[in-house]
Formats: sequence, structure tokens, C-alpha cells
Amino acid sequence: WETCWFKVELSIPQAWAGREVHFVWESDGEGMVWRDAQPVQGLTKEGEKTSYILTSSLKESEPHSLTLYVELACNGLFGAGKGSMIAPPDPDRRFTLSKAELVIFNRDVYELLVDLEILLDMAQLLGEENQRSFQALYTANQMVNICDVTDPSTFPAARDLAAAIFSQRNGESQHTIHAVGHCHIDSAWLWPYEETIRKCARSWVTVVRLMERNPELTFACSQSRLISVLWQAQQFEWVRSWYPGLYAQIQDFVAKEQFIPVGGTWVEMDGNLPSGESMVRQFLQGQLFFQEQFGRICSEFWLPDTFGYSAQLPQLMRGCGIRRFLTQKLSWNLVNTFPHHTFFWEGIDGSRVLTHFPPGDSYGMHGRVEEMLKTVKNNKDKGHVNHSALLFGFGDGGGGPTQKMLDRMKRMSDTDGLPRVQISTPNRLFSVLEKESSQLCTWVGELFLELHNGTYTTQAQIKKGNRECERILHDVEVLSTLAVARGGAFQYPASQLQRLWRLLLLNQFHDVLPGSCIQLVVEDALQYYTEIRRVGARLQEEAVQSLCRELLQPKAGSTESTLVLNTLPWERTEVISRTGPARTETLALVTVPSMGYAIVREPLLPPQPVAVRKQEDGSIAMENGVIAVCLDMMGRLTSLRVGDSERESVPDGCYANQFALFDDVPLYWDAWDVMDYHLETRKPVTMLLKPLEITLAGGLRGSASFSLQIGKSSTLTQEIILDATCPYLRFLTQVEWKEAHKFLKVEFPVQVRSTNATYEIQFGHLQRPTHWNTSWDWARFEVWAHKWLDLSEHGFGVALLNDCKYGASAHGNILSLSL
Repeated sequence: WETCWFKVELSIPQAWAGREVHFVWESDGEGMVWRDAQPVQGLTKEGEKTSYILTSSLKESEPHSLTLYVELACNGLFGAGKGSMIAPPDPDRRFTLSKAELVIFNRDVYELLVDLEILLDMAQLLGEENQRSFQALYTANQMVNICDVTDPSTFPAARDLAAAIFSQRNGESQHTIHAVGHCHIDSAWLWPYEETIRKCARSWVTVVRLMERNPELTFACSQSRLISVLWQAQQFEWVRSWYPGLYAQIQDFVAKEQFIPVGGTWVEMDGNLPSGESMVRQFLQGQLFFQEQFGRICSEFWLPDTFGYSAQLPQLMRGCGIRRFLTQKLSWNLVNTFPHHTFFWEGIDGSRVLTHFPPGDSYGMHGRVEEMLKTVKNNKDKGHVNHSALLFGFGDGGGGPTQKMLDRMKRMSDTDGLPRVQISTPNRLFSVLEKESSQLCTWVGELFLELHNGTYTTQAQIKKGNRECERILHDVEVLSTLAVARGGAFQYPASQLQRLWRLLLLNQFHDVLPGSCIQLVVEDALQYYTEIRRVGARLQEEAVQSLCRELLQPKAGSTESTLVLNTLPWERTEVISRTGPARTETLALVTVPSMGYAIVREPLLPPQPVAVRKQEDGSIAMENGVIAVCLDMMGRLTSLRVGDSERESVPDGCYANQFALFDDVPLYWDAWDVMDYHLETRKPVTMLLKPLEITLAGGLRGSASFSLQIGKSSTLTQEIILDATCPYLRFLTQVEWKEAHKFLKVEFPVQVRSTNATYEIQFGHLQRPTHWNTSWDWARFEVWAHKWLDLSEHGFGVALLNDCKYGASAHGNILSLSL
């Protein structure tokens, strides 16, 4: 990730007067040309950007000698891996500068070659049944006959033949493609956060140069806020000081409506795992940024590359002023082809947004004939709408559009036999689609991606950090708000909370929170979580001190007491652990009102203490008057009953809390995928290291613990806890994970029959089938949930809760949590 600087001194020969002169630079590392202390051109060989135009026609008045600087990075468009695109960075990889030249660019030859490319593509792709195919072929043949490569004077006549074909117009009914320049830049993926800043500069300065030469070019930028995102913690002014001239140029082109900010969120976040509140903050921070920087909010939610889309998103979009949505990721489905490209998407509350998937199934098109024909052929909503999007430009690692892409599409703007192609904007596209929307179909519920199911589980520490930090920020805001409402000198920590939220939102980027990123990014993300925990703990303490100052003052003669706060909106009765006078941990049963507090002096006595008994066969029974459980020596649940009910929750001969190990060898996307065939490799974990033993004998709390060996070299230790009055059993699980290409789950077979299981999502829940009747059903062999999943029938059910996991499944009567 280092960069090298090259000083380039150029001297253009006087004999080149009137010629177009380029500085050509080819290297397998990404580069940036600087001139007069400003970035002027990005250089990426993989992105077909290997030259900087010094002059389009050398004039006597122009400088013939000049000095440039080239900043060359030790990474390519897709990072610094070796062997495959998703290989981890190779510290020994070398990057080579292979060409640095001053050249005359022959524009006439270039234009002739683009003409021939379009004609030959039409001849090959339109098919023998189409007369335009033959017209294009014969025209290309005539051009070759006329053209003498040694005599440039023959070129215009050859080009006139091509122009005659391209100027033959379409009929009124022809499909219209709205082409929008695009450059998807992952905030972090195969490169760290900081490298993304340079990627943005390389890509956007190139777009600015193209806009100067092509006033019709429009560019949709869904990460324009990245300049502030990445470095908000290190002061936005510092960021702006890196590329202030470029940023000013971008703002000029935004005002001209060529550089178009889209997106609506702070980063292109994961569409499944962030909490409801996190998603609200993504939109809030994103829309605020667009309002402050560009004077308007986004009306389109632009999320082309995340791994599925929550059924709650339409409601959140509408609440944030957005009624249009664009993505294309469901074209990656491994099993079922999604049936629409333009449709209404309806969320769990009935909110609807107009949704468009570019029918070319890509956000990185190159403006070729083949892509235009595919866009029309693929379109699942022909007859309902006659317009669609085509996003062109190199993406993922940046790059963006090229001049050749634009020149191809200029020739196809209105050419008989091809769809109309117009350089457009997201607003123009959606405005036309809205007018044509009366016959569109509606899709209700989640947009589930039938691929990358492993991202719900990959990188457990990132998943845990996200959930914990969401909870911390919730608690700090609740307590700080109450402290402000109570009056006094307390100042709401708005700026500090915004900084922490932005760190959390940044980590929810769609290759960070899912865990599909390199180790360097994981280390950065974990540092951000540590910072949120550290500052969050201090802010929480300050709020509590202000809110409860009098309560925290010891009074003469009073007994030792504990202040307990409840930041949730319902009354809670729970067993807590508190530090006694001798610094020893003691337990207490407390009841705390909704969003309130309680002073604990004399603990409550439970209506029935927890009873723990060891049976003759080594199993352990625990009950608290609410539930009764029985555990075997391996910690597996053999019985779970509610109160006095005779209803058994665990089926005969089955074990709940059964750990199982699966092979995890996906087809390609290692950190992303777990394939359905992994289910055929299930091996129950049965290697006992330490049998189940009682650790707390009852009273307010009963518990037992055990240890297992997992695979060849991993271990698992679990403490199973039952508290007084508590309607659930807790499993505190610690895994020392040293396996490769293995997948650990825990399973709970339950005596409940239902064709649907219920899963918590953002601000609501969703039902998914427990059977695999159709391909749509079995494609969801591994799904995501937030804090719980539930299997219920009339009058009875069992729920499985967690504090840091997202991958889950419910097949038949087995609830499974992916660890």
C-alpha cells in the first residue's frame, strides 16, 4: 500500500505542432498524474486508463516543456493479491512500470477503429435473420476496400460510409436505454480504508477530465460522501486539504447536474445485518451530507452491490424522503432467476418504492453493442415499460467511464436495429418509469440473494462488535436524553455521538460487516469498535452521574445499595451480579421499571428458588418454577418443559444444544459463501473434554458447565444458566476456533410443527418456510436474523435468542444458529 513518486520532465518536439499529444504510462500499479500541484488524471491499466492528454492540438503558445509527477501505488485495481482476484495481499508482490512515453495520438485512426468495432459487432450479434446485420457487414467490407492505411486522405470517405449506417434512425417504439456513467468504489475490500481515498481521487479526477471534453456525460456517484466518511474522525478539513482543487471541481459539476450524487446513505451498507436504528442513521447521515454539501437530498436509494435487501427497507426509504430504488445484485442468484427488472417493492408495513434492476445485470458496462442487446433481451418487463438503465464504467476498485465507452454509445444513440441509447440521469430514468408504472407488478417482502449466505457468520468478532456497539450507542443516547430532560448543566454529547455513529456506520459497509474483506480491514474495523466501546463507556458514565447524582451519594447510616438502570421500554425482573463490600460478586433479584431505575438494598426473594440436582446417570436437572430442564453429560438438552405443563419441548430421542461441524468448501467465494451441499457433511460434536458439572447449586441462579473438542484443534466451553423467575435458559459459549474450511452450528430440535418460522429483522419480523417445497424455499437453506428466531404453533412455541449472531436456519422442526 506504499506509493512511489516519479518526476517526469517532458519536452514536446516543435515538429508536433497541431498534433494531439499524450503522455502514456503503463504500470500494473494504479497511478495518479499531478500537474501544478493538482491531481489531473488517474492511471489504471486494468481500467483502460493509460494516458494523460497533454494537448488536443499543440499550439505555439502552449508550453512545450513541462514537469509532471506520477504517484504510483503498490496495488492494482483489485488490491495486491497474487493468483486470483480474491487472494489475500502478497507482501512480496512486485509492481512494474512497463512504459513511459510521449506520443502523437492519431484521432482519425481511433475514430475509424471505433466505427469498425460497432459495425462488426452489429454484423455478428444481430443475427442472420436481421437485414441490418448484413448492411453493417457489407459497409465494414466497403470501408476496408476504400481505406488505404498508408494514405490518411482515404479515411474520411471510409468514415462517411459508417456515418450513413449510424444515421439511419429507429422507429418510435424502439426501447430506450438510459446510460449513466458509474464507478462503484468499495470503501474497503481487497484494500484498506485509506487506499480508498486515493481510489476516489484517481477515479473522480478522470471523470472530471471526461466531463470537460464531453459536456453531455453524466456520472452517478453513490460514494461522494466518502471524502468526509473516511476521515470524519480526523477532521473533514484535513481530508479536504488532500484534494481541495478536485473537490471544488466536483462541486462545480454537481451544480451543472453532470456529477450526480446518489445513494441516500452514509455508505453503501450491508442490506441485512445492521439494526433498524443503524439503517435509520445511515439514511439520516447520508441525507444530511447531501443537503449540506449539494443543497438537496437524494430521491433514489442506490445500493448496487450488497448481499440481499431487508423487507424493512421500503418503509425506511419512504420515511427518509426516498421513493426509488436501484440495485442489480439479485442477478447473482445461484438458483432462481428473479422475475422482474422494473417493479414495485413492498415492505412489511405496506410501503412501496419503485425499483429498477438494470437488465444488463451489471453496474460496470463498457458501452458495447452486445450489452445494449442483452439489456433489451434480458428485460423481464417488456411491454410494461420501454425504458431501462445501463451503468457504464469500471467498478468495484474504481476506474469509472472511459472516452471509448462514450464514443461507442454516441454511434448507437439512434441507430436502426439497435435500442436507442441516451446519456441520461437517474432522475430522468425514474421519471419516465413512473409515467409507465401503471401495469407494473409488485414484489412483497425481502429481496433475498441466493448466494453469499456465509457473510451472515464470517468474522465473528466483527459481528459481535457491531451488535455490542449498536447497544452501547442506544444506551448512551437514552441516558443522555434523560439527563438533558431532567435539567441542570448536562450537555448532550451530540458531536461525540455523531463521531461514534459514523465510525459504526462506516464499519457497516457491505464488505466490512459481512466479513468479506482482507485482514488489514478487519483490524481497522476492530479498532473502531474498541474506540466506540471506550468513548461510549465514558459518555454513559457521564450521563449516569448527571442523571442520578443524588442517588449515587452515600447517606450516613444507610445500608450498602446498588443503583440499577433499565434502558429498555418494558419493566424487567432479572437476577443481576453486583460487587459487594468485600469486592466479592453477589447476586440479587431486582425489578426495574421501563426506562427507569431501582435502588437495590435488600434483594427480592424469588417466589421459587432455582433447584439444581445431579442425577445418577450424570445428567443434571434444573428448574425455577417457570421452566424445568434436563441436561446430559455433554451439555445437551434432553428435556425442556414450561412450568407445570406436561408439554415437552424436546422430541423423544433428540438432543437440543447439539453442536455440529460441517465442511465449508464453497465453489469460489470463500469468505462469502456456504453452499447447500455443506449440509451433507454434518458431524455431531461428541468429543468430550470435561463432562457437565454443577457450577452454581441454585438459589437465585443455577448453572453447569462442560467442554468439548471441535475438529482437530478447537475447543468449546459452555456454561448453561437458569435464573430465578426467568422464562429462558442461557448458554454462555466460548470457542477457541482454529479450524479451516469448517462451519460450526448449534441445533435445537423442538416438538413444534409449523410450516413457517419467524425471524427478527429491523423494527419487525419476517416469516420464512421451514420446508423445501420449491427451489425458492430450499435456496434459503441458510438465512439471516437479528436477535431471535421462533418456531410456534397455536398456543405453544420455542424461541432461540442470541446477542451477537446473524446466520440461522429453521428446517422442519430444527432451529439452528450458525456460530
